[in-house]
This record gives sequence, structure tokens and C-alpha cells, in this order.
Amino acid sequence: MARHDMQDFPVTPDTSRAFRDVLGHFATGVVVVTAKGPRGPVGITANSFTSVSLDPPLVLWCAAKRSERYESFLAAGYYAVHVLAADQLAMCRHFARSGDDFSPFAPDETPEGLPALPGCLARIDCAAEARHDGGDHAILIGRVLRATLREGDPLLFWRGRYGDFIHHG
Repeated sequence: MARHDMQDFPVTPDTSRAFRDVLGHFATGVVVVTAKGPRGPVGITANSFTSVSLDPPLVLWCAAKRSERYESFLAAGYYAVHVLAADQLAMCRHFARSGDDFSPFAPDETPEGLPALPGCLARIDCAAEARHDGGDHAILIGRVLRATLREGDPLLFWRGRYGDFIHHG
């Protein structure tokens, strides 16, 4: 296999920007995770979400330790993971900046009292199962209690950009 213009470098503090660019080449979906914090509902945008196990049903996502909302999610007994649709960029950006203002979205509530955001492709309601240290993030594993879904195109994140990169045709 030919190495077409591949760059090889050691991953060190001096090459952290280049390493971040490498990671950016992996396209991901985008989620907003909601929970109940000590001062009320809280939400955060993440692209570090994946399934872990079908039996038992487990998912994980990662919370940045530098986030003002970090402690709320670390302490949460339950959280809801919302898979964003291609037309929900405004919601994505909102919860990337501010995590306690839900007024633009008029959420419903899950049986656990969590904000359930409207219009998402899927929602995965979880009970906190485990927490692990992951460097500058915490790895939060949730046991899935219930899931909802609808058809539609996902909001994707790739190389620092959000969008609908799906080619129709």
C-alpha cells in the first residue's frame, strides 16, 4: 500500500495541534447530553459518544474536566443523550456555549425528570453506571434505560466543521 503524502510524527506536547488535526479526520455524530445539576437542568454538546455493549446495554461519552458543567455531569445519577439532526446546528452551538438555558428549545421531561430536547434523531436515557479518568476528560458510562428515534440525517463533525456531509443520490 502506497503512503500517499502521509506525515509521520511523534505525539508530544509540541505536536498537540497536529495530533488534534489527526483526530479531526475521524467524522463523528454530535450529541447534547442533559442532566439535573445542583442549580437545575444542565446540557452540554459532545462528539465523544459511542456504544459500549448491547448486553447489558451501555453507552459512553466523555466530559471535559475544564467545562464549568463537568461537576454536574460527574455527580448526575441519570442523563439523556440526544443525537442531533442535521438541522440542529443552533442547538449544538447553544449547548457548546451555555449549559443552563433551555428556554429556546421548550424541552419535555424524561421519567427521571431530565430535559428531553425536541426534534433530535434519537434520545438515549441512561443511569450512571461508571466513571473513569481519561486525562483531560472523564469517561462516563451509562446503562441504557430507554431509547427513542426518528428518521432523518445526522449533524456531523469533521475536521473542525459541523454539517450534513451525506451525499444523496
